[in-house]
Amino acid sequence: MPSPRALNLVCLVVCIMVMTASTTKAAISCNQVINTLTPCISYVVGNGALTGNCCNAIRGINSAARTTPDRQSVCTCLKNTASQFSYNSRNVALAAGLPGKCGVKLPYKIDPSTDCKSVK
Repeated sequence: MPSPRALNLVCLVVCIMVMTASTTKAAISCNQVINTLTPCISYVVGNGALTGNCCNAIRGINSAARTTPDRQSVCTCLKNTASQFSYNSRNVALAAGLPGKCGVKLPYKIDPSTDCKSVK
């Protein structure tokens, strides 16, 4: 039987997908971001180690976000996801630290307070 934390995470992902599915002009949807970053979930919720698959996913998302709308869309998706974990600052800190640990430089910080509209 899945843990309550895992069920909460699944519900969170579904809610984010529903919330962001309808209003983006970017080529990268939040659904794509969430699906691509699935290998990172266990690390962010504190149940696993950082894996090469997670870092590859972050590199892939960063490489795919070539335009300003794409970068803003990915930023907004990650910001909204991070805000769902704001009750646990450790999870937000783990998510925010992922790019650096994977050697990826994002043009924004993964944080609930990030202004994604300013991302170029």
